[in-house]
Amino acid sequence: MSAAAAGPAGDPVFTAFCAAGLWPGLGKRTAADLPAAGITGPDDVTADRLLKLPRVGRQRAERLFSSFLSAQPTYDVVALLVGAGLEARLAANAADALGPDAARRLRDDPWTLLSLTGVTLTDADRLAIAVLAGADRQDTRRGRAIVAMTLRTATRDGHTVLPADLVVAALRAEGITDPAAAVIAAVESGDVLQHEPSEPEDADAEPVHGLGPGSLASLRAEGRPRSFYLSLARYGMAEEAVAESVQRLAATSGRIADPASVRSVAKGLDPAQQAAVAQVLGAGVSLLTGGPGTGKSRTVASLVKLLQARGTEVALAAPTGRAAKRLEELTDHPAVTVHRLLGAQGTTGGFSRNEEWPLDADVVVVDEASMLDVELTAALLEACADGTHLLLVGDPAQLPSIGPGHVLGDLIDSGAVPVTELTTLHRQAAGGAIARLATGVRGGQLVQVESPDREVVIVPATGSAEAARRVVQLVTDSIPRALSIDPATVQVVTPVHRGPAGTIELNRALKARLNPGDGTVFGFDVGDRVVATANHLDLEPVGFANGEVGVVTGTGEGSLDIAFASGPVTVTGKALSDLKHGWAITVHRAQGSEWPGVVVVLPPEAGGMLSRPLVYTALTRAQRHLSIVHASGAALARAVREVDVRPRRTRLARLLAEQAE
Repeated sequence: MSAAAAGPAGDPVFTAFCAAGLWPGLGKRTAADLPAAGITGPDDVTADRLLKLPRVGRQRAERLFSSFLSAQPTYDVVALLVGAGLEARLAANAADALGPDAARRLRDDPWTLLSLTGVTLTDADRLAIAVLAGADRQDTRRGRAIVAMTLRTATRDGHTVLPADLVVAALRAEGITDPAAAVIAAVESGDVLQHEPSEPEDADAEPVHGLGPGSLASLRAEGRPRSFYLSLARYGMAEEAVAESVQRLAATSGRIADPASVRSVAKGLDPAQQAAVAQVLGAGVSLLTGGPGTGKSRTVASLVKLLQARGTEVALAAPTGRAAKRLEELTDHPAVTVHRLLGAQGTTGGFSRNEEWPLDADVVVVDEASMLDVELTAALLEACADGTHLLLVGDPAQLPSIGPGHVLGDLIDSGAVPVTELTTLHRQAAGGAIARLATGVRGGQLVQVESPDREVVIVPATGSAEAARRVVQLVTDSIPRALSIDPATVQVVTPVHRGPAGTIELNRALKARLNPGDGTVFGFDVGDRVVATANHLDLEPVGFANGEVGVVTGTGEGSLDIAFASGPVTVTGKALSDLKHGWAITVHRAQGSEWPGVVVVLPPEAGGMLSRPLVYTALTRAQRHLSIVHASGAALARAVREVDVRPRRTRLARLLAEQAE
């Protein structure tokens, strides 16, 4: 609620704080009852006053009073934001990211607001005008923040570094007249790192507006640096940590067993699969890659069997709960998410397992490694003690990680670690048509596959509206009736959020058919399928990770009980806003998970964003049945044939190659 909407009787800051859901434990219905109980400002909040609210007993009144007091740092930020005409909801992120003295930090440097998600430069400038006397567009703090903002924006496309000339162009576009000073200030702050060119020819790059030949040192002295790269410190340091850890594990690993021991588990394995198992026995870090149906899982299962027979301690993990559960079923050995393996500390974002308290495993195997971003990989490698053997299993043809970095691809490209690529298609009877279709797409061809058993079905549609109707019909009627696949195990995957065939409208339509209801808690009812859009690993008892799909099993006052693949979770407070309905999800969120039935919808509006990795990733989510609702015309074949994923700017491959020399 805006300050103007608060009315003359209410404190606008208090009203905005409550309306934004920033008072922990206070639901919308109870918030609406506050004025009637005489609570219209912060001084009115007492346990006795709260007792006057409907449905509030003594114990809950005490809890609400305590939670209000504990939210004081957030409240102080709301006061700043409301005074600048900004939305109060930003305060939650500010308090989380900037700590208990967030308000003071924002008063000292209002452009710190740019470090938060969902904030524009206009927002930060408005706050600066409100809290600084004589706020100036050329303020060094503003330029420094724009450098970091530019690099942060690039990380959303997966880049860990940017050429300095692109950063300078962004500074000039925002009216910064001395970009050199802004870059120097950003580097000297410690939040930004400077790196030498990642390719030798970059040194010959054309000078760009005074940022041509010379290094950062000459930039300081002359204003004319040689072409160089900039990164946010966290990602620059993460790439360096990965490279150092790979070298450390390679140097300290001893042979676990004689390669001849592979014969004990070789039955049913082809020569490449046997070589992959043998490779892990000797290499500190090794990779196993290949498309669907090439036997990656069978190879891992044989490796685990061999290691267990020798009494070797093995840890299995995957980026998502569903992938970990599948890995566990295939190997008959416990598997967990990577975050859980590392002991994620939800409130701090750190991990309890690290170089000081490493993993208790001789061999660590991580599946779906294409999903690993550079920071998670750095944490994983640092938690591997000297002598540990790490096997990363993945498919580089899939979409790269949501987070910054191109770890699996960089490891392969560097030549610094041994790689076994499986190419023989073994999965014919079980999953044959899906595997053949996916293999064709992986190679850049949209092949026609014969599927008399309707394992793969192509459903043409003339537009988004018809595509959406087809999707709902498939999930609620055709697939359950013809193939006896429960709708609860059918997942819709789409590239887009908007439009009739995007996640928003499809979820609305599927809820109306599969689980109608009024959405009693934050728009959800018992039985609703949900997907997580952020990590909340601190929730009890197990938390949840971005992309996990679960089902609502219970509701309370401002809380939801949800069954995820990784376990049950009670979701409250700000974490509720990071849940969306999950009958239809994006391809990126589907990555790392598989379902018995999958409906992939490709509407016309997805044409410009289609790429071979995106289509390939979508198709390979299906285990038993795949329906493709095709309304994107010639764009699909063209994307599969011509459009690879946009290259990511990273340093990891070069760092690995240099250390291997």
